[in-house]
Amino acid sequence: MRLNELFLSIQGETSSAGLPTIFVRFTGCNLRCTYCDTKYSYYEGDPITPEQVMEQIRALKVKRVCLTGGEPLIQPRQETQVLLDMLANEGYEVSIETDGSIDISKYTMHENQRFIVDMKVPSSGMSERMHWANLRHLVPNRDEVKFVVGNREDYEWCTNLVREYDLDPAKGYQLIFSPIFREIELEQLVNWILEDGLDARFQVQLHKIVWDPDKRGV
Repeated sequence: MRLNELFLSIQGETSSAGLPTIFVRFTGCNLRCTYCDTKYSYYEGDPITPEQVMEQIRALKVKRVCLTGGEPLIQPRQETQVLLDMLANEGYEVSIETDGSIDISKYTMHENQRFIVDMKVPSSGMSERMHWANLRHLVPNRDEVKFVVGNREDYEWCTNLVREYDLDPAKGYQLIFSPIFREIELEQLVNWILEDGLDARFQVQLHKIVWDPDKRGV
């Protein structure tokens, strides 16, 4: 494994937004999204073992962990699974923020562990790289699907996916719609969601409001 950074902050996104969270950011990403805000994670980082990661996590004394990147699932699968097992054994709540391009079904998830699958919209330049079967592997009332929207085309692409894969919130599917930072008016995205009667969570990146948007380690 290669670790880019590990720090304590508040979760800026997902259903855990605002809660104290330990972020474990791994090095490397298999995609190159146009709006990426963590390009420094593409290459920067040092080798580390799952055991060493756990040592750093324990020292921060918070029981909520987010595995992120880059793309965390490009780390060796066996080592990632070892880390997930260790976190489960010690009672941590875990979310894995993955870019939607890698098969999530290969991992054994435990209680209080979930995927946040960030399906890349057309304006990301990476929408054709998605592993579509992930939308069939989502576990209702556990996993979340995140759509980061930059324009009307992106929004309609997202809602078409929701219909095509029957990601009905009434069946336990959790949908998150977020604006690409500084690319779209917040009110515009909210209005689209309300006009369509879409039972989805609207969110902004809280960490970019609390701190400078370019600040690292938050």
